[in-house]
Amino acid sequence: MGRRSHPGRNVEGILLLDKPLGETSNAALQRVKRLFFARKAGHTGSLDPLAEGLLPICFGSATKISAFLLDADKRYWVRVKLGEITSTGDAEGTLVEARSTEGVGEKDIRQVLNNFRGDIQQIPPMYSALKHKGERLYKLARDGVEVEREPRRIQIYRLELVAFDPPEFELEVHCSKGTYVRTLAEDIGLQLGCGAHVTALRRTGVGPFSGENMVNMEALNSAFEQGREALQALLLPIERALDNWPAVRLNPDSTFYIKQGQPVQVPNAPTEGKVRLHDHNGKFFGVGEILDDGRVAPKRLI
Repeated sequence: MGRRSHPGRNVEGILLLDKPLGETSNAALQRVKRLFFARKAGHTGSLDPLAEGLLPICFGSATKISAFLLDADKRYWVRVKLGEITSTGDAEGTLVEARSTEGVGEKDIRQVLNNFRGDIQQIPPMYSALKHKGERLYKLARDGVEVEREPRRIQIYRLELVAFDPPEFELEVHCSKGTYVRTLAEDIGLQLGCGAHVTALRRTGVGPFSGENMVNMEALNSAFEQGREALQALLLPIERALDNWPAVRLNPDSTFYIKQGQPVQVPNAPTEGKVRLHDHNGKFFGVGEILDDGRVAPKRLI
């Protein structure tokens, strides 16, 4: 029996999708994949159905660097309602407890936000895709089971109050990977003494990408009607995902050896961290890592 062929065509690049409200990240990915008739595609970090906004979708070889976008910092706009605690930490859950918000003002919120900036610990929510003994936490939560979760260290680089219209307020959040904004809102509400939950959430940035270049489903459908060239024009080059990394340009010999999996010495290379690899013509061909002895080693080749 011959090998089964995969349907679709080769598509290369990154689409900055504006994920619509009420749709899962996987459902949005599948819709986009069908429009492009793409053979291979994946997203770079789920957004809850309640959340909308930036969901980078990697096509073809771009899937090889999708893990680096998963690890990248994220930026959000979030609206939080005081006085109500829900089962999921957002408006999709059932109301667990209602508390008075009397006496909670803008000054109190600003003061409490100071406790959540920088290096903090956060306990992941039960309604998450993390696993406990092989089972997704959200599945356990739906069955009424709660298990102990270890706190995780996260970074909140920026946390700013941008609007206050009691009983709701709006925040802009810049955080490290692994941050649960729902949990952040809940913890802020607990410190305020009245509880809180998320009523709206929009992701506005992932690593080097911002919301300015997002493409919504309406624009995608319009491009689909115009043909493949119009769809292709919406894609960004793969290396744009690593725009905030230093670039290393290799001569032909170094390019050859590093493609064989061998570390190479590169004059004037950075002293640590990951780098973008470019050949002598300037063509991007992968990700490298600086070793302790200063050599550049291949990490992920495209």
